[in-house]
Amino acid sequence: MEQPERAFLEVEHSLSGQRWIERMGRVEAGQAQTMVDEFHIEAPLARVLAARGVTAADSRSYLAPTLRDLMPDPSTLTDMDVAAKRLHQSIIAGDKIAVFGDYDVDGATSSALLANFLRACGIEAEIYIPDRIFEGYGPNEAAIGELVENGAKLIVTVDCGSTSLDALGHARKLGVDVIVLDHHQVGDELPDVVALVNPNRNDDLSGQGHLCAVGVVFLTLVALNRELRQSGWYSDHPAPDLMNWLDIVALGTVCDVVPLQGLNRAFVVRGLEIMRQRKSVGLAALAQAARQDGPTAAWHLGFLLGPRINAGGRIGDASLGARLLTCSDREEAQEIADKLDQLNAERQALEKVMLAQAIDEADAEIGLGEGPSVLVTQRDTWHVGVVGLLASRLKDKFNRPAFAISFDHRDVGTGSGRSIAGVDLGKAVRLAVEQGILVKGGGHAMAAGITLERGKLAQFRSFLESHLGGDVKDAAAARALKVDAALSARGASVEFVDLLEKAGPFGAGNSQPVFAFPNHVVRFADRVGENHVRFSIGSPDGAELRGIVFRAADTPLGEALLTGRGERMHFAGTLSADFFRGTRRVQLRLIDVATIPKRI
Repeated sequence: MEQPERAFLEVEHSLSGQRWIERMGRVEAGQAQTMVDEFHIEAPLARVLAARGVTAADSRSYLAPTLRDLMPDPSTLTDMDVAAKRLHQSIIAGDKIAVFGDYDVDGATSSALLANFLRACGIEAEIYIPDRIFEGYGPNEAAIGELVENGAKLIVTVDCGSTSLDALGHARKLGVDVIVLDHHQVGDELPDVVALVNPNRNDDLSGQGHLCAVGVVFLTLVALNRELRQSGWYSDHPAPDLMNWLDIVALGTVCDVVPLQGLNRAFVVRGLEIMRQRKSVGLAALAQAARQDGPTAAWHLGFLLGPRINAGGRIGDASLGARLLTCSDREEAQEIADKLDQLNAERQALEKVMLAQAIDEADAEIGLGEGPSVLVTQRDTWHVGVVGLLASRLKDKFNRPAFAISFDHRDVGTGSGRSIAGVDLGKAVRLAVEQGILVKGGGHAMAAGITLERGKLAQFRSFLESHLGGDVKDAAAARALKVDAALSARGASVEFVDLLEKAGPFGAGNSQPVFAFPNHVVRFADRVGENHVRFSIGSPDGAELRGIVFRAADTPLGEALLTGRGERMHFAGTLSADFFRGTRRVQLRLIDVATIPKRI
């Protein structure tokens, strides 16, 4: 891959091993200048927009995204009209509908969104969330049988079901219709169901493959809403306001780490506005339990609220998240939220012990050389609900895809994998299933879940090396930190951060701006919490900026701060304006540090 002529601030190899490059090229710079000259957009904001592919012509609409402009016709999704008509039929008949969801945030929000809409139409849907340990991911025959026994005339699976051929075939034998609303990658063989709405199925040409499951459910409800209106249902019944549930859609969208572009970005922008109004009893209770300070921002969803909803599915009652998001009683909601907060604390304690073990195993695998392209760690004692977090931590620490697997007494392992940009993990897992290496598995490019027998572990490792080794090497060669601009501590003001937020919300597919702080000095550094470092840096003109770097006290970055008081270095990171005791102040979230070469 061709490298830019010159590294940003001449940083060829930072302390984290990255080359710093300028994010914006010449073409983008021209677009930024046009935004300034013709549309009177502030220059720093124009640079951020242009560097993320926004053209001058689209800049105004990008800064004010609306669902009206970005919402596709739901009918463009394969099977959507069939699904909407079948749901409409059950509502008219007053049938009992069961919602079968997944145990993560996307599954909980998808289940709750559908159930809330059906309740508004007079249908009290039964939500079934499987137990992660005893049932695993997706529908199973026993659960399907239980739902039918309870009187379900229609089963809707959300965030799962696309590859559940046997379980959904069992539903067909029992005479119950099934609708699948999903977004995971899927092969050519599909389950025998009434409708499978999944923008990532091979015959779907809608172009909505970036949606997570709750986004697919929202589009389905738009289509269903249209069916109900055209049939005259709303002449005798109040019409639900779908916009009031966009806070739930935003939560699932952010936490499933789908690209915050187009419709997804509009979901989150509008959803955050709804969330700040505290309309959802459940989300308000969860924010209180999480000790959220200040108005809700996108990072609150990913780092405060989402992990607590996930905690129920990881180590507790998997149904707690969906129950919270469908709850209308404040006292009950606070009770559930407090329970989720407690489970999250327990999950953190478990993760700490397991992560130390996983890192030791990964270090042993890597040894003194480069090690495997894909890390595969395993233990018999690991909690199945936490292996996905382990894989994510390992991926971040070692800059390569990683799996963490927990084996049970039957020598059957349940594992999760997380990937890096440019390496499609979901595709590799599907191929491993087809070749009989895995019992089952699925996912998407950046994350996957697997089940395998212990005797196939070595074969799985070899398969990953042969199929993904080249992609991992290419990704490592292209690894660079993209810097939006250089800034000084004095320029990092609350007003500056607020200006940049107009280009947000930031996340997957819309990366938060990264700024370099050249020739700044470390004024203070101290270890805080488990493995974090808080610090402050000063600019040559005497201004000061406080900052933090997470899980880095024992890394070269942390050591450079803790031992470098008085040293001048180049710093790079993102800015946020956080609330502290009711007052907003700017903080640098450090990503990288580069030493300044001594001039002779």
